Amino acid sequence: MAMNVVGLLGWSGSWVALLGISTYTPNWVVWIFMPYFIYGFYRFFNQLTYFPWALRMRSILREYPWQILEGVPSGLGKYPGARDDGIWFEFRDPADLDEKIPLVFIKHQRSYWWLKRMDGPRTKPGRRVQIEPLWFAGDPRFLGVIAAPGRGGKAPKRLHVLYQRPVFDSRCAPQTWGADVADIERAQRAGARYLNNAPQPHA
Repeated sequence: MAMNVVGLLGWSGSWVALLGISTYTPNWVVWIFMPYFIYGFYRFFNQLTYFPWALRMRSILREYPWQILEGVPSGLGKYPGARDDGIWFEFRDPADLDEKIPLVFIKHQRSYWWLKRMDGPRTKPGRRVQIEPLWFAGDPRFLGVIAAPGRGGKAPKRLHVLYQRPVFDSRCAPQTWGADVADIERAQRAGARYLNNAPQPHA
């Protein structure tokens, strides 16, 4: 969050500074600055969109502890039977460890770094090890935060929110993969929105 605030101030401040400089220079100087004006404008709004996701990360991490997982399957193509198409990680179902649940990168913003390190035929040697072991906090039936290990395998870095589409999209029918009432309530405390109509387990 702190680094995002610094980035937001840096990009906006530089943009305003160059705009001020360009008003006291010949017109041709403005054209030199134009690529930065366009890119700086894009980065400013890109930084703004991070704040809601940072708050979601905070809610998830308050509710779920970090798990450090080895050898989590991942892929670049569509996961068989998944609702969405995109790069994915596969986690064990907390209600049935023999079952697997994919978490797909539905939002591709800020996912390029992860894309380059997922299992795939074009993944460069040595890239996959950068996300081993995988840090995960959450419930794959609903939502979670993934992170890469930091230096020395300690503090996680490159945090990213993954979620099942029904969690934040009221148009999708909720799916709970055998979660009980306590699991659903915990996911709601972590920020899941549209689970009120989820199928409830039988007593």
